[in-house]
Amino acid sequence: MTELLLGPLLRHVDATSATIWVETDGPCEVRVGDAAARTFEVAGHHYALVVLTGLAPGRSTPYEVRLDGDVVWPEPDADLPPSRIRTLRPGDPRFRLVFGSCRKPREQDALGPDALAAYAHRMAALDEAEWPESLLLLGDQVYADETTDATREWLATRRDTSRPPGNEVADFEEYCHLYFEAWCDPAVRWLLSTVPTSMIFDDHDVRDDWNTSQAWREKMARTSWWPERIRGALVSYWVYQHLGNLGTAELAEDDLYQRVIKSGTDNAGLLREFADRADREADGAKGTRWSYRRDFGPVRLLVIDSRAGRILEGGQRSMIGEEEFRWIEQQASGECDHLLIGTSLPWLLPTALSAAQSVNERLCARPGLAGRVSEWLRQLVDLEHWPAFRASFERLATLIARVADDGPASVSVLSGDVHHAYVARAEFPGGTAAPVHQLTCSPVHNTVPWYMNRLFRAGWSRPLTRASEWLARRTGVRQAPLSWHCVSGPHFGNAVMTLDVDGRTATATLLRPDADEEPIRLV
Repeated sequence: MTELLLGPLLRHVDATSATIWVETDGPCEVRVGDAAARTFEVAGHHYALVVLTGLAPGRSTPYEVRLDGDVVWPEPDADLPPSRIRTLRPGDPRFRLVFGSCRKPREQDALGPDALAAYAHRMAALDEAEWPESLLLLGDQVYADETTDATREWLATRRDTSRPPGNEVADFEEYCHLYFEAWCDPAVRWLLSTVPTSMIFDDHDVRDDWNTSQAWREKMARTSWWPERIRGALVSYWVYQHLGNLGTAELAEDDLYQRVIKSGTDNAGLLREFADRADREADGAKGTRWSYRRDFGPVRLLVIDSRAGRILEGGQRSMIGEEEFRWIEQQASGECDHLLIGTSLPWLLPTALSAAQSVNERLCARPGLAGRVSEWLRQLVDLEHWPAFRASFERLATLIARVADDGPASVSVLSGDVHHAYVARAEFPGGTAAPVHQLTCSPVHNTVPWYMNRLFRAGWSRPLTRASEWLARRTGVRQAPLSWHCVSGPHFGNAVMTLDVDGRTATATLLRPDADEEPIRLV
């Protein structure tokens, strides 16, 4: 009998369709309700994405997963509610999204309670009407460079971990192990089977500082192990995360996906070639677009790839390629009540730290010792967020200001990465019709060193901000086209954040496993 290894993950859901992802231990037919799909193979692993269409809007339906006719989900004696597909109800003014980033496996108890598992238990006790319509995971779903003790022991059975990359993962097979470790927790597995989930990668999904600069890429290219590592990272991301971000129409038009499900053979070679192209060709006009858009009735979610699509060669520095940015500008336009922009890296950092990153970018471009020291510092302390790509930071600000005057009730940038949570309010010259906020929530299950705790707090202070802005002017950084201030936080500890929409109002709430809710009203 074929077994279910991972999943089911409920991924894309709208009013009339849904997709469900699984990994199995062998080739088989996967059936959910009246829909079925044959598994496809990648390097000896077997996956399926079951596409359900013709669903009734506004319905909540329990489902089973069958492999070659045998029921494998829900598991016997499960103590959580049945997994359900809840299609969107057209015209429904209410919508709840949960988001966060940076989740290490629960084996590492020293990191405190897992906020995602805690939310799953909280949700299971709620009336179904209070369940969220969407979950957004904003990066570091797996940690390829910071493995657990159990994974290190497993790696040592495969290869000599005294040689590079040591206790980091090396290839696709080892990435598969990471995803199993991350998603096998029973509470999290139930949550992912029940709440439609969108995802995007960040650096630790590949390696710390991934695509920080051209100097970083050149350093990695000089290693013997990097080519296989980046192939494994991108192939596994495509399989485990990216496919589920696509809607049914997008899947039907995706040439690579159609080739994979129709091949009838192992697709490892095809996907390795794809990964090599995706790593070389950052700009969306030439390579792979990992960014995507999802609409939830009056709420639009636009998720931006702020890692793989960076332009770094030839003295250029752009968070996103030109064609990709044009696509983002097109997708952000159009009628909606609330625009949510998801990007793993915060757009608005603590004010002093934002100016410091822009200063560092200028200094890294200088020749000689000053440039080399600045580059060393950039990689040492992760000076690679949106302000470290100053032209992209300003272009995103221009886009947000335009959209905020074009009809929505709110514009919110949702981010993670920085291992603490805060809400910042943006102010543009002349104001905007809709309020603009940066909502940052991280980590789901990780920690931050005590000294970073103090630095993040100090980053909002007026004296340090004034000093950083003075230095920015001295190094030729233009004045920012907006100002911003912290309205809640910084908050430390594991957490997820909810964003609740009811008509033209939106409220953010920080949920920590061991603390009371902290409601933050946005509109």
